[in-house]
Amino acid sequence: MNTKIERTAVAQLEKPAKPKAASLWQRVIRNWQLYVLLLPLLLHFAIFQYAPMYGLQIAFKNFRAIDGIWGSPWVGFEHFERFFRSYQFWNTLKNTLLINLYDLVFAFPIAVVFALMLNQVARLRFKKWVQTITYAPHFISTVVLVGMLYIFLNPRTGMINNWIDLFGGERINFFGEAAWFKPMYVISEIWQTTGWSAIIYLAALTSVDPQLHEAAIMDGANKFQRVRHIDVPTIMPVIMIMLILKMGHFASLGFSKVLLMQNSLNIDSSEVIQTYVYKTGLVGAQYSYSAAIGLFDNLINFTLLLTMNQLAKKLKQQSLF
Repeated sequence: MNTKIERTAVAQLEKPAKPKAASLWQRVIRNWQLYVLLLPLLLHFAIFQYAPMYGLQIAFKNFRAIDGIWGSPWVGFEHFERFFRSYQFWNTLKNTLLINLYDLVFAFPIAVVFALMLNQVARLRFKKWVQTITYAPHFISTVVLVGMLYIFLNPRTGMINNWIDLFGGERINFFGEAAWFKPMYVISEIWQTTGWSAIIYLAALTSVDPQLHEAAIMDGANKFQRVRHIDVPTIMPVIMIMLILKMGHFASLGFSKVLLMQNSLNIDSSEVIQTYVYKTGLVGAQYSYSAAIGLFDNLINFTLLLTMNQLAKKLKQQSLF
């Protein structure tokens, strides 16, 4: 018995000692080339994303340029309360959320459906031709795009109104009626972004194992069934990530496009938080007030991002963190 214990003890002593785990600094030294490649990105975020947060304090101050940020007096939540009490609050918030909701309901799924349909095209030349046509609007300047809308939708000479008149309808002043602003914005957004947004879904579809489709064909599945049971589940993690990211700027819009499409006739339907911040901040020089509105807008986006991410976790779908 003692001999067995002695042998066990000797064997334990003769076992090679486990190497110590490398410290953080040692791992950094060992992979210093990777950290050098990462450094420009970290500097970009530090300089252009985090350093400007220093100026957020003007949302809680009565900022005066002559006193500077530190010298301006604190007013607490006065600017937030002023915005919440203003007659513009509910109108701008409603317009911002409704336009984003329409965009989410119509534009987001159209890009997914388009990618699934394009992935089924067998003729390579026709597929490339369709891709080129649908990607092209993404590269059109916003100013040019809105100019095209004014030309196409002109109540007297516009192509759309000519078609309406041809079929016996009455010409519509699209830019002069507030009710038409949201449909115009969403439809033009679909036209401009669908092809470009579909790229990431097409890339994800390349990871689908061809053997799955071959097995499904052997089982008698048609194209629709293969798309539903093979393609969609494969790209579902990508769809969820894109949805979460979209919810992260749900309360934000393309500022330049809205401003260019806006006029005194459709202002009730087109005034959003971003255009209101521009008018009060840069045009009206109410820097603290506009900073408070912008901070409120970002808090909405941040809350929606966290909520959507937690919802994805509960549904056992892909999440950001």
